[in-house]
Amino acid sequence: MEKKKDFTYRGKTIEELTLLEVREFARYLNSRERRTVLRQFHDLEDFITRAKKKNAKKKPIKTHKRYLVIVPQMIGMNIGVHSGKGFTSVLITKEMLGHRLGEFALTRGKVTHGSAGIGATKGSKHKAKK
Repeated sequence: MEKKKDFTYRGKTIEELTLLEVREFARYLNSRERRTVLRQFHDLEDFITRAKKKNAKKKPIKTHKRYLVIVPQMIGMNIGVHSGKGFTSVLITKEMLGHRLGEFALTRGKVTHGSAGIGATKGSKHKAKK
């Protein structure tokens, strides 16, 4: 019987990572995300504290801050990320660590093309219009 492998991020378990502060967790990120977290850790810490207060009131958390890097304290939160038109609900999972919120709220929708109208093709150009 196979033993299910526990999720680790850079050799650390989720329990170990949640005990770290935001700046300590930055050591385990890629260089671009590490630089962002170290420069804007105040934004992240403020967002996490406000989100925990709203979670206590069972209100959804909405944000326009698509640039925020996902840290272990955010795991399990349901966040509404602005996609330019509305808010896309994103449930934060452990596989999302180190990514940005904006990666999970697409700004461009899928294009569905309908049928061509009159004059849209060369064959329909010379039809009589009644």
